[in-house]
Amino acid sequence: MTAKSGAPERAERVTLSVEQTAALLGISRNGTYDAINRGEIPSIRIGRKLLVPRQALERLLAAGGAR
Repeated sequence: MTAKSGAPERAERVTLSVEQTAALLGISRNGTYDAINRGEIPSIRIGRKLLVPRQALERLLAAGGAR
């Protein structure tokens, strides 16, 4: 599917890597891992890969960090 300009549409990923999450939040990679381990940032593990669901992170940010 293409946009009106003729450029292909880019699907938004449903998960973020730890590095992408850290960059988005403006915190360190290690700080992101620590927050995930404390349960402050939602995450899922698929094999050895740790991922952060984009919608869950957006809900957390919209709520101001309150759970």
